[in-house]
Amino acid sequence: MKRKIIQIDEELCNGCGNCITGCSEGALALVNGKAKLVKENFCDGFGDCVGTCPTGALTIEEREADSFDVGAVKTHLLETQGIEAVWRMEEAQQKHVAVQQEQYDHIGCPGSLHRTLEAAEPAHSSAADDDFEGTQSELRQWPVHFRRVQPGAPFFKNKELVLMSTCGPLASARVHQRYLRGRSVIVGCPKLDDTCSYAAKLADILKETSIPGVIIARMEVPCCGGLTMIASQALDLSGRANIRLQEHIIGIDGSVKKVRQIAQVSDRKLPLPK
Repeated sequence: MKRKIIQIDEELCNGCGNCITGCSEGALALVNGKAKLVKENFCDGFGDCVGTCPTGALTIEEREADSFDVGAVKTHLLETQGIEAVWRMEEAQQKHVAVQQEQYDHIGCPGSLHRTLEAAEPAHSSAADDDFEGTQSELRQWPVHFRRVQPGAPFFKNKELVLMSTCGPLASARVHQRYLRGRSVIVGCPKLDDTCSYAAKLADILKETSIPGVIIARMEVPCCGGLTMIASQALDLSGRANIRLQEHIIGIDGSVKKVRQIAQVSDRKLPLPK
């Protein structure tokens, strides 16, 4: 996926090691007297280390990189530095979430106004539209895109959440009946969107404890697997333990190819879409 990640200019690096202390995730190390990014999936792209560098060797760039893996970071820190390092990392992540919250709270767009929609009257075919089947929209909210929905929106309360790929509604003729009926929805593309803030934003949304579960409705193409990674990261960041996470893989022919459980709790069950 394309995301923000640290870049180190070795010619400018003097090997002071300040950046290593500044990185709460353990993504950096000194190798032959120079700072190195040891694992891409340990870098969250926020650049806490940048301000610690006295020579300006560290910058943030946007490029294809492995997704930030908070679970792997916790395991690495626990094994190499102990539980206190994990606590420092979690504190840093909370600050990052707060920064992202402030950033997307200030997006001023009339199309971002939260709306809960009522069910429309059933549509009827006409002589001028012979192929129309008289179907009804099951969408009960606006907006729907990842960059426009906001944590705390009323349409998230007491509903299962569908995290859907942008292509999903085009592939499946039954997406409204199969996935949207009675649920809230967020739509995004892990390949083409700038997804840097998605996991933190979804984590904030999932802090609404009345959301019982998440269905990831992704396409069968490999790049769409980024949605599942985003949802898994968000679940870790949210601290929710009482939520069920399902992945539904939709074929390009519109059929559901596979359903798998990523996380579940024994006392709450999500009905499978028909």
